[in-house]
Amino acid sequence: MEEREFTEKLTRFCARQFGGEPEIANLRRLSGGANMESWSFDHGGQGMVLRRLPDGMADRGGDEAAIAAISLAAQAKLIAIAEQAGVTAPRVLGVLGDEDALGTGFVMARAEGETLPHKILGNPDFAEAEAGLSTACARELALIHALPRDGLPGDIQTVTERQLLDQQEAAYREVDGAIPIFDHAFGWLERHLPPPAEPKLVHGDFRMGNLMIDSDGISAVLDWELAHFGDPLEDLAYLCTPSWRFGHYEKEAGGFDSAGNLIAAYEAASGTTVDRARFDWWLVYNTLWWGVACLRMGHSYRDGSAHTLERTIIGRRVSEVEIDLVLQFEAMRDTESRPIEWAEPPLLPETGEVAYAEILNALIEWDREKVMPGLEGHPLFEARVANNALGIAQRAAAWGGMFAARQAQRLDALDIGHGAFCEALRGGHRDLADDDLFDHLRLSALERLSIDQPKYGGLRVAKTRWRIK
Repeated sequence: MEEREFTEKLTRFCARQFGGEPEIANLRRLSGGANMESWSFDHGGQGMVLRRLPDGMADRGGDEAAIAAISLAAQAKLIAIAEQAGVTAPRVLGVLGDEDALGTGFVMARAEGETLPHKILGNPDFAEAEAGLSTACARELALIHALPRDGLPGDIQTVTERQLLDQQEAAYREVDGAIPIFDHAFGWLERHLPPPAEPKLVHGDFRMGNLMIDSDGISAVLDWELAHFGDPLEDLAYLCTPSWRFGHYEKEAGGFDSAGNLIAAYEAASGTTVDRARFDWWLVYNTLWWGVACLRMGHSYRDGSAHTLERTIIGRRVSEVEIDLVLQFEAMRDTESRPIEWAEPPLLPETGEVAYAEILNALIEWDREKVMPGLEGHPLFEARVANNALGIAQRAAAWGGMFAARQAQRLDALDIGHGAFCEALRGGHRDLADDDLFDHLRLSALERLSIDQPKYGGLRVAKTRWRIK
């Protein structure tokens, strides 16, 4: 939809829904949003946000295999109920109808604050808010988990631990996933499956990036599309998932605190006792869940359901999860891992003909120096995604063949092929207690992540723990 047409239709919706002055002002698309679009604008002296599905995407609420678990209409109703119950949720102002021709979505009051974790964590302007985030998050989660089921939208599903695990493995197999540590994680989760918990409402995506933060703390809990009934510890462990620490890897709770402090705050707010073994199961599950989600989002580029550059980059984030899982399972080993030898190869040649990595380096510099300075808002976000993509392609051109050959040599030494290795790990027939096997997993994680995301915090932590200089 053209921007002018979009603006005209949104203006008509506001005039019908709210009356008063018909014009809208300061319309801009907010950065990010792999699954949904968010548009900020002003109308009648009030700041508003439109949350809608991108053009061409169907509202797949209720589809167990879909990334979005509930419909946008159900999200709007749930957010309104949560806000009335004391959860710091944005106020829902209106829901799009067929007559609005804007697709599926709803309009909320715009909360003030910041959502981008890199602008919050470690920023002196948010120091007071950050210091209280464990208490604030525990309060919000306790309120969400206490919402009575009666009156909540009917399409919110109840999903057991077994069902969630089966769903994720089915999605993993559907895209022909073959990542050894993922297969080991599926086997471990199955062998350590906890008994079903009493179902409570679970937010499903409670993390930094989906929390609006101002100088006082949380000003809005956002993005309710994955809400379901299940184990409350899923939410608590999800906030501690390594991918949601945003550069502050050692601070397990969202990059702002320890998991222990968050758990203690939640126990105080909810009046419950957290089973740490169950919490740890959910931490592994949530880490793996994000890896499968990355695979699925990468696949959505292939099948055309979300044919965007951003989806291809998210698809390569599986290597972040790979090293996260290796580190998590390393902590469970009975013996200390031995040091490994590994060094990052040179990226660009010093002599000879121009290498493909050099051409890509020139494109990276051109994008950064010639394109980005003239952009702002979502176009700038897209240019940064493109720059990231060029970096991945550059490192793959320089190192990909070399690393693939090394991985094949290590598997030959283990006397097993890649596919059989994945199957053996899934079935528990090969054990991570084998030092040579575990070294292969560690080295493969280092190699793949060095290509895909060399600035990821987990890579730095792994190099330190494995005594790699």
